[in-house]
Amino acid sequence: MLQTGWTQPENRFNRLAAFYNKAAGGGLKPVSQAELRRLNFAPKRLTMGGAGLASTVDDYMRFARMLGSGGSLEGKRILKPSTIKLMATDQLDPRVTERFWLGGKGNGGFGFDFFVRTGQPKGPAENRGAVGEFFWDGLGSTLFWVDPVNKLTVVFLVQVFPLDGAHHRDLRKAVYGEDYVGPKGD
Repeated sequence: MLQTGWTQPENRFNRLAAFYNKAAGGGLKPVSQAELRRLNFAPKRLTMGGAGLASTVDDYMRFARMLGSGGSLEGKRILKPSTIKLMATDQLDPRVTERFWLGGKGNGGFGFDFFVRTGQPKGPAENRGAVGEFFWDGLGSTLFWVDPVNKLTVVFLVQVFPLDGAHHRDLRKAVYGEDYVGPKGD
């Protein structure tokens, strides 16, 4: 992932995809290069673990494929399978029952780094998917997911803020179908 980093050199800013804010009335308003620098892409003394990376489509897909392959890519071991298992296993204490912050993401919790689906979708407003999948969504309404059951890896890059969960639901319906709830899992 040679094109991915917490900060981007000035000579790479022109390679960033256009980023948009939703405008009043449903339109889109472009975010200026100066605002992009201020938001996430300028050097910082401290970076959040869940925000701030800038990447390319190819780098992001390589990362997702490595996760979907149990930690290896193109014959090279990057992470141990046991590490991937920890990352993709719900680590939330079962006593944490208030999960309003998950919204329509799915029936599940969080592993180390990802949302993890632990149960079939409970209703039509919830994203389609299979038990055991894990994913992360990003600032610009981006999304990637790994579905080990269906041997599927998806990277979806949109540059719209604030996060638009409707894009995610529509993409998942297109991939899985309107009524898919997946196998029950283990």
